[in-house]
Amino acid sequence: MLWNKEIRSCVILYLIIAAVSAAVGFMLGTASGVLAVLLSAALGTVFFVFTKNRYRRIAQISEQIDLVLHNAARIYISEFEEGELSVLQSEITKMTLRIREQNEALKREKGHLADSLADIAHQLRTPLTSANLVLSFLENSPDKAERKALLHEAEELFAQMEWLINSLLKLSRLDAGIVDFQSYPVKAAYLINTAVRPLLISMEIHDIVLQINIQEDVVIQGDISWLSEAVQNIIKNCVQSVGDNGRIEITCEDTLLFSEIVIHDNGPGFAKEDLPHLFERFYRGKEEDATGYGIGLALCKMIIVRHGGTITAKNHPRGGAVFSIRFPKTVP
Repeated sequence: MLWNKEIRSCVILYLIIAAVSAAVGFMLGTASGVLAVLLSAALGTVFFVFTKNRYRRIAQISEQIDLVLHNAARIYISEFEEGELSVLQSEITKMTLRIREQNEALKREKGHLADSLADIAHQLRTPLTSANLVLSFLENSPDKAERKALLHEAEELFAQMEWLINSLLKLSRLDAGIVDFQSYPVKAAYLINTAVRPLLISMEIHDIVLQINIQEDVVIQGDISWLSEAVQNIIKNCVQSVGDNGRIEITCEDTLLFSEIVIHDNGPGFAKEDLPHLFERFYRGKEEDATGYGIGLALCKMIIVRHGGTITAKNHPRGGAVFSIRFPKTVP
């Protein structure tokens, strides 16, 4: 303990006071001098024991902090009686738990990042490999009509890769929390029309009937560009599901608690084992012939949740899939 400058100063001061007290006591009488010496010795012993005990406890806390810094699996800081050390112990316990939670979160993020990078590489590899094959066929094909068809196929593959990369970038921006959503009233009819417009040609080519039934006074609070992206991904999923001569119905209702957009198609619906995983990133379903990249619905859910809404998907009793999006009413 004497290596501590404050303790040395305190000990020196104590010895001076004890010596002065003993001298004054002996000047008054032998009994007074002995009593002064005994009291000084008793006080010195109490101070020594008390200080040593405090240093021992501080050393224990220091060891626990060292374990935290070295990522020990189990940390335990013993309870002390009320006082300064108890306050210190409480704060260090909070710090320990916070650091442990952050370390575990970082480990999870690291594992998730590694898995995501592997999934992204796999997702990009498929259309890229197909594009390379098409380009090799194009190089060796003398037929003009066949070359035109191959060029069209290559354009579609590169368009898929562009969409995939853009979607991944949007997901990463949402994950990083750097997206600043605008919040202003958007009419549900305008939102649906904005989402549907890029898909109308594809629907016409495949003879897909689109029926829209929306109340004109339904208003949703949010960012039109991101919300239309989310709704468009759902409709695109329905277009791929129904195939030729399909039917998609979009309705919107307003209640006192929420505004709800319901999208129903007459496709085959979802496999029972796929229902719990529909909005998971990179999930493509259990079927071997499953198409898509497993990104659209995941991006859709993230956008809607960030707007304070919810989205669910299930099989309709009359057949087909039904998506339900709900946005809570904002308090004026």
